[in-house]
Amino acid sequence: MARVSSILHFVRPFGFLTNHGLALLSIAHDPDVRMRFIAAEVGITERAAQRIVADLIEAGYVDRKRVGRRNRYTIKTDLPILLPASRDIDLNSLLNVLLPAGSSTERRHAMPAGQSSDGATAAAPV
Repeated sequence: MARVSSILHFVRPFGFLTNHGLALLSIAHDPDVRMRFIAAEVGITERAAQRIVADLIEAGYVDRKRVGRRNRYTIKTDLPILLPASRDIDLNSLLNVLLPAGSSTERRHAMPAGQSSDGATAAAPV
């Protein structure tokens, strides 16, 4: 056991998800999330979080709607995620793995109306 911990001590830390992926998870968890919170959760500046969210919107993965003085985001879960080696999957499948269905009630509101993360029909947001 000591050998494993000594090997792990020399391994450089890394993440399996990019900042774009982490920002998308933050939006999936709370569709009313503020840029400040995305930046803090991902570990980047607020300006970088704004650029990332703009990238996600421009790529079509996220829609933004102005609600008063705030933004509300909706994730388009039916879009494919382009992966190397011809293993494309849809965004909903990825979110199902990364955010279990019971993770939050707000998450259901980030999904398109009538669709929950597990593919079942969901009630429209109240």
